[in-house]
Amino acid sequence: MKKFIQSSTALILAGLLGMVLVAGCSSGAASDTVKVGILHSLSGTMAISETSLRDVVLMAIEEINDKGGVLGKKIEPVVVDPASDWPLFYEKAKELILKDKVAVTFGCWTSVSRKSVLPAFEDNNALLFYPVQYEGEEQSLNVFYTGASPNEQLVPAAAYMIKEYGTKKFYLLGTDYVFPRTANAVLKAYLKSVGVPDKNIAEEYTPFSHQDYQSIVAKIKAFAKGEKTAIMSTINGDSNVPFYKEFANQGLTAKDVPIMAFSVAEDELRAMDVKPLVGHLAAWNYFQSIDTPKNAAFVKAFKDYAVKNKLPGGADRVTDDPMEAAYFGVYAWAAAATKAGSFDVDKVRQAIYGASIDAPGGMKKFDEANQHTYKPVYIGEIQADGQFKIVYHTDLVKPDSYSPLLHPDGKFPAPTGGPKK
Repeated sequence: MKKFIQSSTALILAGLLGMVLVAGCSSGAASDTVKVGILHSLSGTMAISETSLRDVVLMAIEEINDKGGVLGKKIEPVVVDPASDWPLFYEKAKELILKDKVAVTFGCWTSVSRKSVLPAFEDNNALLFYPVQYEGEEQSLNVFYTGASPNEQLVPAAAYMIKEYGTKKFYLLGTDYVFPRTANAVLKAYLKSVGVPDKNIAEEYTPFSHQDYQSIVAKIKAFAKGEKTAIMSTINGDSNVPFYKEFANQGLTAKDVPIMAFSVAEDELRAMDVKPLVGHLAAWNYFQSIDTPKNAAFVKAFKDYAVKNKLPGGADRVTDDPMEAAYFGVYAWAAAATKAGSFDVDKVRQAIYGASIDAPGGMKKFDEANQHTYKPVYIGEIQADGQFKIVYHTDLVKPDSYSPLLHPDGKFPAPTGGPKK
């Protein structure tokens, strides 16, 4: 895979945990606080993944407030629970923007929730930081995408399976909504481009909260006969628990048919019996097991925060990719507002373009134009302790908002949203 090295453009954070924001600027508002929205499901099928994003965003806010806040104001979080209900996401987003008048919102996990809230942010020229890897095919001037685009997760994972495992067959299994379906369109286009025939690609979807995977795993076993096979899993939320359980119940292991997951990280593994999962894989852009002093400090800080605030799990809590992306998103917004000397959305947006950020898992960079984030690619192998052994990584990769695999003519849609004319 071609690698892209981070440029020296405008380092906006000198160090996350030790950063002191520049003071002395004034936004002109009378209040001594600035409100920010937190829009993550705390109940329903996605709570298994999203609750920790609320927790880590609140931790970042507390850290910034302890250092004096932003532009002389303390950050006041407004936490809402859209309850894994996609229309409710839209209603809660509108309330945050119009009623609570937040300066920015940190939120969403599933693409269907992001698609649901997008009109609220674009109609009101508000700002959303979205922290989860996704299917691409979007570029809104009202969203900063701190998770991965497909060329930073999906395509490298498929290439890895072909090169390192000699995989000939691919079973694309996902939850039935926009992310898995579009992700699999990208994956199929890539697999065909490298010579994988249609007969060696299977595709199947299940509803949110699906629990019975017995027949699906039986089909996987039949499909896998004869040639090396991998599952590319875009199953989201709590359905991962019965899927992996049934996979093990039917006697399949990572040696037989490895699962490459795109929505299972350390936090989801806390809810699973990990021993039967050892050896299966996940593709992300951060793992808790990254061995650096900065990441060790981040992991310790989150565990300490969980203990101090009596969060479920306490010192046993873990960090993962969406949590890191949510965390550095808060700091990126705070530093951009400081640089702009304002909480105005248009000024903050311009301050972020091209800026680099020293995140817990290493340096990241915001693209100069497309609202997405340069990130390294990591592939990890599940270990018995619920952590990942990193088996592959790259330097920073330039993000594609639209995949050339789906737009071979090179003609991409124009960005949506932005300032009102």
